[in-house]
Amino acid sequence: MAQDIPPKESQQVFFVDDELIERLLRGDVAPSGAKHKRPAHSGSLAAAVALASAGQLDDAVLELERALERGENVVEVESGLGHLYFEKENWSQAAGHYAKVAEREPKHLTAHYNLGLCLERQSKFEEAANAFEAALSLDPKRWQAQIGRGLCLLRLNWPEAALECWDAALRGLPLEKRGQRQDDILFGKAIALHQAGRLEEAVDLYHELLPANPNSPDLLNNLIVLSIARKEETRVKEQAERLLKIQPSSRSALECLTAIALSNSDYSGALQYCSQLVKTAPDSHEGWFNLGAAYQKTGRLEQAASAYREALRLRPQASEANANLGAVLQERGDLAGARELYQRVLTASPDLPGALWNLAIAAEREGRSQQAEELFERLIAAEPDWQDAAFRLGYLQLQRAEYAGAVDCFETCVKKRHDWVDALFNLGLAAWKFEDLDTAAGTFRQLLTMNPKHGEALRSLAAVAIEQKNPGEALECTRKLDSLGTPSPELSYNLGLLLQSMGDHHAAAECYQATLQHKPAFSGAMINLGHAFKAAGKEEEARQCWSQAVGADPDLAARYFQ
Repeated sequence: MAQDIPPKESQQVFFVDDELIERLLRGDVAPSGAKHKRPAHSGSLAAAVALASAGQLDDAVLELERALERGENVVEVESGLGHLYFEKENWSQAAGHYAKVAEREPKHLTAHYNLGLCLERQSKFEEAANAFEAALSLDPKRWQAQIGRGLCLLRLNWPEAALECWDAALRGLPLEKRGQRQDDILFGKAIALHQAGRLEEAVDLYHELLPANPNSPDLLNNLIVLSIARKEETRVKEQAERLLKIQPSSRSALECLTAIALSNSDYSGALQYCSQLVKTAPDSHEGWFNLGAAYQKTGRLEQAASAYREALRLRPQASEANANLGAVLQERGDLAGARELYQRVLTASPDLPGALWNLAIAAEREGRSQQAEELFERLIAAEPDWQDAAFRLGYLQLQRAEYAGAVDCFETCVKKRHDWVDALFNLGLAAWKFEDLDTAAGTFRQLLTMNPKHGEALRSLAAVAIEQKNPGEALECTRKLDSLGTPSPELSYNLGLLLQSMGDHHAAAECYQATLQHKPAFSGAMINLGHAFKAAGKEEEARQCWSQAVGADPDLAARYFQ
């Protein structure tokens, strides 16, 4: 039997007993465990083992490559080369040799597993998972292959399938391998549960592992992430403080404790954590920004300005840091200084993006929309990829009914970020207002493929479909709104009018009835429901509807006689 490669410790694929070297030294090597006599030219294999044992890996590779040229026991020589290249951390070459072994001898007991390890180290997770699966088809009890496949499935974000692997690994783990290895497998299972959104189970498993691994940063970090997701601030604080004792420079712990302190208006605490954070991570824009915020809230404006300037040095386009720096200057009573600062910068560098952005945002907030648009246009001319500027410009144009310009801006945003939900929605609105119904409908559909529960997009698409005289799509949207618990009686009513005008009185009646379920006193819906019933030959039902309409709105009777 060929050897199993020692797996990558950091990813918890464990060492497997290496039988090949012992068998080579005994002289009874046989491919895939077949029982036959030692090959005539196995001296090359033994020589390669001796060279490898002495640390002469390159010479060992040459020995086996020559043996391969001579046609010696191809399977064992290829397997040996795979092992040597793995030792040299040449995962690609190692994978190539193991792939040849697996192709030549599909039932080879270790080639598929070792191939999986090599592929995993090249981040070829799907191929690696397939190789581990092939190893399991030959030996379902190989718990190490279950671990390898589980890790790959986690990397592929297939947590449910990964869970099956972790459970199988636990079932197959020998008693003598229990202890830390069992904990490592359980940790992998907890991550899979976490990925699958089964947060309660993941938390329980993490807490089960914690007593035996109280100083595990990985466990504590994952617990912090889960506690944040569950909005358990007390636990986040407790776990972050515990992690900070283990790792005083833990960036994640310091960031969590800073965020908690700021959210609780504990600015003195935030100062303490931020000061430590920027020493640990001087490249942290967020650290410097939060330090500036803490200084600002405690009235230490000079230090706040310094911190904000450091944050801007790291990320010049950060709008909040620019805005906050301006606010600090204003708070110090230097209103002219704040404006002068950016005017001076723009005089020296007319297209400096950070200054243009800050002034445009300030102008927009002060209601100087025209100036804001001009500044955003200058910014986009200087920085065509500044997507937020295009979005803000489009929004301002949409507000003042400049629909063509708004469409152009939002199309630019969507071309650069296909998944930008707000840009897609505003593009649909602008196109709709511009009376480009096809573009509007297509945009709303694109948004709904990403977020099928986007209520405003469903309402907008339904309204556009009604304008396009497309009752099928409009009806589908209104039904989805109903299923989301956000019905739109107005849409149902307008859809009823469309269907009635198209002669589909039965469907129109259903729409009016849906409207009345949510707005029972809607006299217009009652009257049109009566007309739909009458057109369908239901005279009595029609009279009842009209009678109810008059009861709900007595003015209808007066208008009738007029």
